[in-house]
Amino acid sequence: MIILDSVIQLLQSNGGVSVYFSNIASSLKKNNILFENISFLEGDRKLTPRLFERYRDCVVSRKNGVFHSSYYRLPSEKEMKVITTVHDFTYEKFVRGPAQWVHSWQKNRAIRHSDIVICVSHNTARDLMTYCPIEPSRIRVVHNGVSIAYHPIQTLANAHHQIVLFVGARGGYKNFRLAVEAVSAVPGLILHVVGGGEFTSSERQLLEKYLPARYKWLGRLSDKELNEAYNKAYALLYPSSYEGFGIPIIEAMRAGCPVIAVNTSSIPEVAGNAALLVDRPSATEFSQALQEIPDRRQQLVMAGFEQAAKFSWERCFQETLAIYKELI
Repeated sequence: MIILDSVIQLLQSNGGVSVYFSNIASSLKKNNILFENISFLEGDRKLTPRLFERYRDCVVSRKNGVFHSSYYRLPSEKEMKVITTVHDFTYEKFVRGPAQWVHSWQKNRAIRHSDIVICVSHNTARDLMTYCPIEPSRIRVVHNGVSIAYHPIQTLANAHHQIVLFVGARGGYKNFRLAVEAVSAVPGLILHVVGGGEFTSSERQLLEKYLPARYKWLGRLSDKELNEAYNKAYALLYPSSYEGFGIPIIEAMRAGCPVIAVNTSSIPEVAGNAALLVDRPSATEFSQALQEIPDRRQQLVMAGFEQAAKFSWERCFQETLAIYKELI
């Protein structure tokens, strides 16, 4: 019996971790594999103290089987085999104070009590050995997948507007400011921002200073809407200094959108030779890369299709299923 702990539902309604875990659960169901999903419905979010629930051991009704938590929890029954998926070490690298201490304590506890630790990239596996070293024999690398909702739209094949996309969170190491400055340095380009919440007052001031009348927040988009945005875009500018994986890179490539990113952390592992990778996150290097897009678009698009084909949620599931079978 496989037991999934969907506590991530209490912590985020949308995000890379919740997408990963929901794909594992739906694939188990689709393949008629016996499992129990300890889930949290919308009503539970209002009734359950989130900070308390996320740190509790997960109460399970069985004494044996394989337990896989969506967010660093352990089962109440200590005889169960435990799998933990580690997505990144963002807290360890960029957060300081009580939040980092508590997060790292919980993560390290889960890792050390796990029979197998799944890392979503080889870079995350290397970070694991830096921040919480364990026996290498307990580590498995299983890359994330990408939704099949992302694909070229023939009716938009020549609709490459001068839109530069920025997708996801914008704080700190995501380097939103550098994206704004880079786009402002290339006449005619405009910036469309997806997700990450509405602009803060300081972000609006930044945008008005560098990109007056040349920016727009698109809000949180469905897969279909985001696919259309990628298809219409000049490029995806992904200026992050650190990623555990970087799903938007593969989404854009599947949709035929050129990608500009930084040659650091997991990004070269995921992007391969199919993106314009700058050596360091700087507005100057990003703006230069943006100006290379017209001459290199076709090459980047074709290389992107080939690179993106290496990743799928089906492949992620099959590799994860093989790990479950190791412990059953």
